[in-house]
Amino acid sequence: MTESPIHVMRAQESWEALRANEFGRLAFHLAGEVHIVPINYATDGEVLLFRTAEGNKLLGIVMSADVAFEIDGYDAAHAWSVIVRGSARVLERSDDRERAEASRLRSWIPTDKDVFVEITPHEVSGRRFDLAKPWEHMLATG
Repeated sequence: MTESPIHVMRAQESWEALRANEFGRLAFHLAGEVHIVPINYATDGEVLLFRTAEGNKLLGIVMSADVAFEIDGYDAAHAWSVIVRGSARVLERSDDRERAEASRLRSWIPTDKDVFVEITPHEVSGRRFDLAKPWEHMLATG
């Protein structure tokens, strides 16, 4: 029997991946639908922080704190994914906002995003995958 190409990442490995990256996808509920949007984020201990403005993302979080967040990546031989399931809350207290402002969180685009949101994870899971790309033999060379 051969070793499985799917490897469960330890919690520490998943957090290392979260700390080493700053772009992912946030899934949230709004009006009976699940929405997914790209966001840039930062870690602060074992919580995630992001900035937003008035709009569907903020409305969805205020109406239902239940969210999921995912980051992933790949190279020629491996792929990986980390998923966070947790609760989101708008940071309203001045000490919470100061903590968020002191983090490495910066907006990637020059728009007003003055609302800080924190995601407290209930579950963090990660997987690494050994890739077998049988289609590569079909790529033209030269």
